[in-house]
Amino acid sequence: MTGSIGNDVTIVDACTRGGEGGSPTAVLVDDVTFSDSTRRAIVRRAGTSHAAFVDPDSGTTPTVRFFTASGELTNCGHGTIAAQAFLLHSRRLRAHRLRQRTGGRTFDTTAVQRDNGIEVWFDQGPVELRSCTAAARDSLLAALGIGVDDLAVDDVPCVASPGTPRLLVPVRTPAILLSVRPDLRRLAADCRRLGYLGCFVYTLDPNRNAGAARMFAPAIEVGEDVVNANSTGCLAAHLFATRGQRGVDVEQGHAAGRPSSVFATASGTTQGISARVGGMATIRSRPTDTVDGDAS
Repeated sequence: MTGSIGNDVTIVDACTRGGEGGSPTAVLVDDVTFSDSTRRAIVRRAGTSHAAFVDPDSGTTPTVRFFTASGELTNCGHGTIAAQAFLLHSRRLRAHRLRQRTGGRTFDTTAVQRDNGIEVWFDQGPVELRSCTAAARDSLLAALGIGVDDLAVDDVPCVASPGTPRLLVPVRTPAILLSVRPDLRRLAADCRRLGYLGCFVYTLDPNRNAGAARMFAPAIEVGEDVVNANSTGCLAAHLFATRGQRGVDVEQGHAAGRPSSVFATASGTTQGISARVGGMATIRSRPTDTVDGDAS
């Protein structure tokens, strides 16, 4: 990596809401001379929680790798939105349809320039849904500081995995959601023991296909995400399985002071329930005022 960070790294605010907020994500052209330790150092230097490294020579099927300061991720939802916005912007296009290669999987993406940013959608693929054991559920709820009476009466916690499992936790009201103050050390230990990425705590609006959520992933050193796009796709799959609901718009980032939004749809396929995930992105020129972002 040469020169100043502002010359090498583009900061993309992924999953903005109304043209504001979003999760700051570092995006840059990858270099075959980079070691993984160099990539981790770049994340620390950028001041974001994640960075997307884009292969410049992969044409219509770019290879994108995602790193946090602690290591590589097999996928990253908001990072994919940031990477695709970066590609559209750097190629000076109004729209594109590409295939992205990440973590051994290749999937469809679209990006379109809109008046308030770049709209990106990607194919998340099949989402595995399963029940959580009572012991695991109770341990994680205790770590989150969520009581049984706080849970939604018409929904239940479940494990969802688009590749990496996480616990979806429904709570009754937005006030309860905002009041969650987890014991991050205990939550990290429980998630590592169970093999979970983290816990996606959400509440739903009964009058429309929308809700709000917070994601806690201290097991990978991201205490709380601004945005978790992949978990929104997991929620869409869960709602499709349990209610036949085909889409959801989830507000996130309020606890971090960065209003954000992720859209997701779900449908039945021969491989099971699959989800598509979308969000708006804004290109920024320099890495200032950065905060934690999406785990994966």
